[in-house]
Amino acid sequence: MPGSGMPPPAYGQQEPPPGYGQQQPPPGYGRQEPPQRPGGYGEPGYEQQPGFFDGGGGPPDHDRYFDEEPPKRKRRFGGCLAVLVAMAVVVGGFYFVGDRAVDYVKDMVAPPADYAGPGTDPVSFEVHEGDSVSAVGRNLKDAGVVKSVDAFIDAANAEALTVQVGFYPLKKEMKAADAVEVLANPENIDTVNVTITEGSRAKAIYKVLAEKTGKKPADYKLAAQDTEAIGLPDYAKGNVEGYLFPATYAFPPDATPTEMLAMMVDRYEQALGDNDIEARAKQLKCGDGKACTAEQIMTVASLVEAEGRGEDMAKIAQVIYNRVENPGTAGQAGFLQIDATVNYALGKSGSTELGGVDVQTVDSPYNTYTNKGLPPGPIGAPGDAAIQAALNPTEGDWYYYVTVNLKTGETKFAKNYEQFLKYKAEYKAYCRSTKSKSC
Repeated sequence: MPGSGMPPPAYGQQEPPPGYGQQQPPPGYGRQEPPQRPGGYGEPGYEQQPGFFDGGGGPPDHDRYFDEEPPKRKRRFGGCLAVLVAMAVVVGGFYFVGDRAVDYVKDMVAPPADYAGPGTDPVSFEVHEGDSVSAVGRNLKDAGVVKSVDAFIDAANAEALTVQVGFYPLKKEMKAADAVEVLANPENIDTVNVTITEGSRAKAIYKVLAEKTGKKPADYKLAAQDTEAIGLPDYAKGNVEGYLFPATYAFPPDATPTEMLAMMVDRYEQALGDNDIEARAKQLKCGDGKACTAEQIMTVASLVEAEGRGEDMAKIAQVIYNRVENPGTAGQAGFLQIDATVNYALGKSGSTELGGVDVQTVDSPYNTYTNKGLPPGPIGAPGDAAIQAALNPTEGDWYYYVTVNLKTGETKFAKNYEQFLKYKAEYKAYCRSTKSKSC
């Protein structure tokens, strides 16, 4: 019956087969006495008792082999213990893996780490030109403003952040969304923005900086004399001319004249590395078959900046190299005869005709009408294009050039003196017809 613990009907009612439950030993499974060795003690050898199935009957009554219970096996706890330990390891492993998996899921689901805000100590944070949102986030984290880059990126993406170059008043340990709110508003920029144009001379740069900061040009001229503080390279020989790199700068509102000039020299150092100027200068000749130096490359670049524009820059650079390296060729004696150098010596701006100045009376090493070869240094701050032209002159055997149209900048290049005179006449005709004040 179900639940009675009894087997189903008819099960167990079968008659057991003969001998069921009365297990018999196999043939010969009796007690055996060892035979006596031949030549032993003179007693007859023992005979084996007849086996059970040989008709000899079973073992004698009360045989110890059958009467005694078989010895009980000892329980071995070592095997059980090993199993228990293995199970514990497996369970523990599942717990560890599961715990790690839970942490991973939490990390994937949980928001990135963020400060509660509103912030602690003030920080003047700079956004550099070309910084991506990720770069800004990394810099903010490094400055201790936000707790994680991901928190900032999430907040920036939510607001479609676009940020302008400059310094922003932030705080340490700000909520990422609060930092984004400050950066998103250009009115929060706390900087002095100054643009230095290509070809600017140091004197003009001091004036621009003074106008933007309320300081005096003399303050910057004085700062320029501390060449170590501003990081001026040794080959500049203490003269900042040409090494205050032309660019747009976002100076901190409390920056000193020394710090401002240092930033500009540092920008030149960046151009020096980007263009590999020192190494590439050695591939060019700057007179007497000698390789150029970095200072000479900057000098050539400053002349190119003053004299040319666009694709003509690299051709003008070639004219300069041809003249200083090959004096006596094509009717020239190794004098560059560049008007811009004389104007620089006179402290005048402009690069066109000298306007009746007797160049022979201008006593200056920068006078390229009376001094052969390159001037002693740059005459202004060349930009990247002029530096590239000085490093990569266009191959050609030109020794002269004339800008025949000052409005368009059209410049013609001559290989000999006769062709030069023809182009010069064309320039004079332009000046007569236009009555340009630049002539």
